[in-house]
Amino acid sequence: MSLLELTAVELGNKIKNKEVSSVEATKEALASIKAKEERLNCFVTVDEEGAIKRAEKIQARIDKGELTGSLAGVPVGIKDNMNIAGMLTTCSSKILYNFKPTFNSTAVEKLMNAGAVVVGKTNMDEFAMGSTSETSYFGPTKNPWDLERVPGGSSGGSAAAVAANEVPFALGSDTGGSIRQPASFCGVTGIKPTYGRVSRYGLIAYGSSLDQIGPLAKDVRDCATVLEIISGKDDKDSTSVAEAGADFTSALVDDVKGLKIGIPKTYFSEGLDASVKENVLKAAKTLEEKGAIVEEFDLGLVDYAIPAYYIIASAEASSNLERFDGVKYGYRTDSFLDLHNMYKKTRSEGFGAEVKRRIMLGSFVLSSGYFDAYYMKALRTKALIKAEFDKAFEKYDVILGPVAPTTALKLGESLSDPIKMYLGDIYTVSVNLAGLPGISLPCGFDDKGLPIGLQLLGKHFDEKTILRAAYAFEQTKSYECSAIAKEV
Repeated sequence: MSLLELTAVELGNKIKNKEVSSVEATKEALASIKAKEERLNCFVTVDEEGAIKRAEKIQARIDKGELTGSLAGVPVGIKDNMNIAGMLTTCSSKILYNFKPTFNSTAVEKLMNAGAVVVGKTNMDEFAMGSTSETSYFGPTKNPWDLERVPGGSSGGSAAAVAANEVPFALGSDTGGSIRQPASFCGVTGIKPTYGRVSRYGLIAYGSSLDQIGPLAKDVRDCATVLEIISGKDDKDSTSVAEAGADFTSALVDDVKGLKIGIPKTYFSEGLDASVKENVLKAAKTLEEKGAIVEEFDLGLVDYAIPAYYIIASAEASSNLERFDGVKYGYRTDSFLDLHNMYKKTRSEGFGAEVKRRIMLGSFVLSSGYFDAYYMKALRTKALIKAEFDKAFEKYDVILGPVAPTTALKLGESLSDPIKMYLGDIYTVSVNLAGLPGISLPCGFDDKGLPIGLQLLGKHFDEKTILRAAYAFEQTKSYECSAIAKEV
């Protein structure tokens, strides 16, 4: 059995028990990446030499008893929008093709301090703008279950790398479903924490009021373990919160008796693939049989989530991406007439089509004459959506539904139709607008053998309840969704 078929916690225990070394695990991860990358394209940067050196240092500290955590010595992939000092951080964009930060993002720093071994940076939609990982300047990532299909996005490289056994776990970021949707498409588990649970310091921003870092892994325990490490207040991020109860692994008990689970009727209306609906409702039935109380209810304002999300996210993106102008770092056009012309040509040549589309949309809704009509109205809608969820959580502990309307799409299928791609986020964007925690885990397959994800949503800072429900469902083994997708 390959070391990479183990969960991150299982591999960490083997390293702790001296059954295998961190160097061996890291070399096996690097060999797996080398063997599969030509077909999958999960990584933008692989730091082979640096990873082995880090593994050697970490192993020495493990041997001295200085590192005793669950993930000490375990290889990890990091989405390429999180800064790592001295390592290329491109956001999968031409405009940052040569950018090497001078500092680490807080989430990555915490993983490093816990002894995780960073092997490289994973591919993604350019600046996290997309749902397929096809907008990357470095080419699309392929889904390990079917190389003609997308892995989801924008954290597609992280999800596919875990699914293909290139790394035991990875970090992603979620602005409107970018952890949960690729987790669903690739048959792995991913959690989007409550906004503020994990520091965003060092995460290159797309939508600052929506972005949140979280783990992608093989099971619920791995996600809970990683979340324990990376969460917490950070003085460098004023939006981070010192919330008590971050011992997430304590919530992993196989008991959902009396848990109240609500199922929004609107999530199961037209547009939802029949096999997705069947498997998600089957999962709800499984939890009900284990003692949960499952009810349908009406969740309002769902139809307004997509327009509100894309107005707010695009507005924040247009502001956040102003800094990329060719002056201080990154790509600069070869020939220009003056400073203004250099700005214009650099940004025109450096950004891809989807990023330009969202910058223009954001600039439009923030412009004089349209600010009140679009942006302010979207903010009011965001507040109403949050109020709807607050009302629902007065009655229910968990909200259950699908992650995406379909399973993994074929490459190029939605990229040619941006509206279709945006509508694919219908079940995920509301969570970011409301700042809620959400988890995606496998619950079955469609008739093409592609994984289907189950989404569980919780109250603010109540990750424990959704982890408990997810863990209880996972223990039923009512599905067989191994992290080994196929021989790739």
